Amino acid sequence: MREIYLAGSVPKGDKDQEAFVNWRIKWGEALTKIFKDAQIIDPYDKNLDERDPLLVVGTDFGYIKKASLVVINAQEKIGAGTAMEMVVAKYFKKPVVTIIPKNTHHRRSNVIFHGELIEDWIHPFILAFSDFIVESVEEIEEIKEQVNNCKVKDITVIDQAIKYAALNKQ
Repeated sequence: MREIYLAGSVPKGDKDQEAFVNWRIKWGEALTKIFKDAQIIDPYDKNLDERDPLLVVGTDFGYIKKASLVVINAQEKIGAGTAMEMVVAKYFKKPVVTIIPKNTHHRRSNVIFHGELIEDWIHPFILAFSDFIVESVEEIEEIKEQVNNCKVKDITVIDQAIKYAALNKQ
């Protein structure tokens, strides 16, 4: 059985919770069509005592440790928790698929840096900690075999980035 952890925004406080539409339900349905043996891990639990930070962190990180795949919702600006979940996924050597459509907060088309056009710019931290980037959850179907057989980035991506920067700084 494949356990898929869905990382992304959760409501902050009772007021936000009233209007929250749990996107994970739709994504879970799509993923169970792609991976027939999938069990979705939805960390959103309105009964989890958010007044206990270590409980929240430990619960989510435990889910990531248990998962065989982590899917990140980066359709909108991600928060500190989601960013940390990406790092922890690499710590536990889990494949990460990030959903990030073009022309959103962390992915821009036709951006110019230092006078050079970047046609498809993706936030460097998201790119570094993702094994795959697609624009929709449904697109995971197209990369399913690659996800099943990929060499997963692990926490050494940090050391690799430091080494690369040291060799390539101008």
